[in-house]
Amino acid sequence: MLWLVFVLLAAIFAPLQDLVSKRALEKIGDEYIITWSSRFFALPFFIPLLFDQISKEVPTWNAFFIGAIAIVLFLQIISNIFYFRAIKSSDLSITVPLISFTPLFVLVTSPFLLKEFPGWWDILGIGFVVGGSYILKLKNQEESYLAPLRSLFLENAPRLMLAVAFIWSLISTLNKLGIEKSSPIFWAALTSTVLATAMTPVMLYQSRDNLKFIPENIFYLFIIGILQGLTMLCFMKAVKLTLVAQAVSVKRTSILFSALLGHLFLQEPGMQQRMTGAVVMLVGVVIITLF
Repeated sequence: MLWLVFVLLAAIFAPLQDLVSKRALEKIGDEYIITWSSRFFALPFFIPLLFDQISKEVPTWNAFFIGAIAIVLFLQIISNIFYFRAIKSSDLSITVPLISFTPLFVLVTSPFLLKEFPGWWDILGIGFVVGGSYILKLKNQEESYLAPLRSLFLENAPRLMLAVAFIWSLISTLNKLGIEKSSPIFWAALTSTVLATAMTPVMLYQSRDNLKFIPENIFYLFIIGILQGLTMLCFMKAVKLTLVAQAVSVKRTSILFSALLGHLFLQEPGMQQRMTGAVVMLVGVVIITLF
């Protein structure tokens, strides 16, 4: 059950990063800077780990390994930009719950790419997690249960977040492949370093008029990077120890923490109305971890 500890740690660090990112976006208003910061300022955390791993053992750099890094790099850039655009234009408690659909997508991508087939109890637990997350999406008790799906056709932010959910299912699966060819620490450190390097010229071009805001908000940006690094490392450790579908599903408990933090620090409404969704999600987590 060590994987559960790592997943829950990742589920705590992720919403803390969301909260700080939301604050930084209010001050800077540039999702490219936030996306770049989430990777660049994680480098002081990852580079020592990377060199330590290289000193012990370097994995074979075949075409598969290089190709996996390239695909993950591309998908990470796209998903990060979509993600920060979504939370920039809507409440955390409105957009973040749509990430709950990632486990459903993993049920397709994981068997196809990894030959991992979750058991029936796992699928039932995942269903509860996704269902609870879906309920959390409701803005008020009077809304139809189809309202979240309708919002996908009416609002841009929910569509962006659903796209992120699908992309993250692919990334999670590819990460497992990379971890199996190396180690959780090596893969997390390597992909973060490559992504930060690739994002730098993109940010410098897209955010050339907003670069002056980086020194003014360096504290927020540094915290975003550290929290991103901790989230990624803990999740990679968990994926190494269990099925991708299980790890991704339990990590969705971060939605509960996001809703709580959004209510406490950003005064986002409706926390009491989301308790039903929270209970349903927790039932799913119990099923996944105990059966």
